[in-house]
Amino acid sequence: MNSFGKIRIGEGFDVHPLRAGRKLVLAGVEIPYEKGLDGHSDADALLHAAVDAVLGALAAGDIGQWFPDNDQQYRDIDSSRLMVKVLESDICRDWRLNNLDCTLMAEKPRLAEYILPMRKNLSRIFKVQLDQISVKATTCEKLGFIGRGEGIAAGVTVLMTRK
Repeated sequence: MNSFGKIRIGEGFDVHPLRAGRKLVLAGVEIPYEKGLDGHSDADALLHAAVDAVLGALAAGDIGQWFPDNDQQYRDIDSSRLMVKVLESDICRDWRLNNLDCTLMAEKPRLAEYILPMRKNLSRIFKVQLDQISVKATTCEKLGFIGRGEGIAAGVTVLMTRK
């Protein structure tokens, strides 16, 4: 066991452009909308930020090092599978999630009705209670690329505790 303490905090951030002809998936939940996030995998910005937050908390690199976007085995992959691979890896063996706090930034679509399904799915993926998962959504007040409806961003903070 290493000597860097009993708790670790990590943060992750991800952003993807919106594009017609793609499914919109956030936290593993498909959201009906005319556009989806564009990327190598399913482009689930919230789960990508969560992967980076966990990896960052444990000083284990980032999503691009673990799942390179030039590796075809990850083309269109469900990002839930990437999160599970990290959680089931040796680096997480001695750690458990204490809580996950997520913020989605999107002008459209409105995400309020999908917050609970996202929380439930993240609770299932992390194998924790629902009250350990927070998901919030905000707009960017029509400012910047998010405000113009060109993309969606996600920020995630995790607190990991030693088992």
